[in-house]
Amino acid sequence: MTFEKIPYKIYLSEQELPAAWYNVRADMKHKPAPLLNPGTGAPMGFEDLRGVFCDELIRQELDNDTAEIPIPREIRDFYKMYRPSPLVRAYCLEEKLQTPANIYYKFEGNNTSGSHKLNSAIAQAYYAKRQGLLGVTTETGAGQWGTALSMACAYLGLDCKVYMVKVSYEQKPFRREVMRTYGASVTPSPSMETEIGRKILQEHPGTTGSLGCAISEAVEAAAKNPGYRYVLGSVLNQVLLHQSVIGLETKAALDKYGVVPDIIIGCAGGGSNLGGLISPFMGEKLRGERDYRILAVEPASCPSLTRGKFAYDFCDTGMVCPLAKMYTLGSGFIPSANHAGGLRYHGMSPVLSQLYHDGLIEAVAVEQTKVFEAAELFARVEGILPAPESSHAIRAAMDEALKCKETGEKKTIVFGLTGTGYFDMTAYEKFHNGEMSDYIPTDEELQASFNKLPQVPGLD
Repeated sequence: MTFEKIPYKIYLSEQELPAAWYNVRADMKHKPAPLLNPGTGAPMGFEDLRGVFCDELIRQELDNDTAEIPIPREIRDFYKMYRPSPLVRAYCLEEKLQTPANIYYKFEGNNTSGSHKLNSAIAQAYYAKRQGLLGVTTETGAGQWGTALSMACAYLGLDCKVYMVKVSYEQKPFRREVMRTYGASVTPSPSMETEIGRKILQEHPGTTGSLGCAISEAVEAAAKNPGYRYVLGSVLNQVLLHQSVIGLETKAALDKYGVVPDIIIGCAGGGSNLGGLISPFMGEKLRGERDYRILAVEPASCPSLTRGKFAYDFCDTGMVCPLAKMYTLGSGFIPSANHAGGLRYHGMSPVLSQLYHDGLIEAVAVEQTKVFEAAELFARVEGILPAPESSHAIRAAMDEALKCKETGEKKTIVFGLTGTGYFDMTAYEKFHNGEMSDYIPTDEELQASFNKLPQVPGLD
């Protein structure tokens, strides 16, 4: 197809904004395993989770059967401020690579948070507000989720307490200030504010933190403050549900021009953007209607899918959260201080973990220097400075396009560009100065973490 037939950017109208989220679990033959009570090993139901999560979000978390869940009018109205987001044909990148492949990317960075995270932040804040809560607590890695949640809470008049992974808090002071501009309090994690934070600091003095540490602190803060609940920016079923708006828009845009992707690629940390991007395509695959090759791309420094264990584990370092069955490096694993802060999580979404375990998606781990090489090239030819997290998908998309160049195959590649990297210039500076290194955990380090996976009654 030529440029005249397919525009550089494909936009949907406001009227084409999805009216319902798609719940891929409804079409999964093997459902994600239930959350377990770490003390008893028993599956956790609605009442068990009410002390931590908002009521309606618990219902969404536990619903494995309803395929379409209507998006409330108030959330759709908020979405219209920045959605539908564009699907971009990467003509310039195709030309630069001299590949016969057609490359598309779904760009989620056209809002102030700079990422896809706002799609779930406004939903979770809305349900908290509707429940009559005073505020919410959360963690943030690179800062996109914290920024998005602070925006949503400011819009709805909720208090917002953010525990930010310490290395990102120090590397990205301006991201922190955006959150504060929207009224959020931001604390570097681990901190001395919580019992869990103090314990982690005692056991790991000088630690740069992790998402697992920050989750523990945020959960403790929610539990100890009446009128507050904890909300999470990735991993959970409810988050992937909200993010399905990405994939629904992507598919609608491709369908306008009769384009069927061969390969769909997304970066993977906890799994929110990848799960959202692939959802309607995976639905077709699960129903036997079409087949797609789906590729998850993770950092070699935190390789939960490619080197992790499929087992029940704590979602947090402090071991206060329910147990989830997922691909994990162990809740005590603290990744190196790499620059893709949003991918520094020890586990993967239970939904994506089950799909990966069933052989429905593939995974690859890449080193961060190769990621930043791809990011720099993309910025130069496509005019967008990508976030380090997104750049993992860019790296893999470029590699697949170069394979097409070698074989002469004309494949259609779609990847998720989850956000912009304008608050990540410290990382770009280290790359340009030759100060960036590629840390890859040893088998011995991972095994030491696996040896500490929880043993609870009835755990199989």
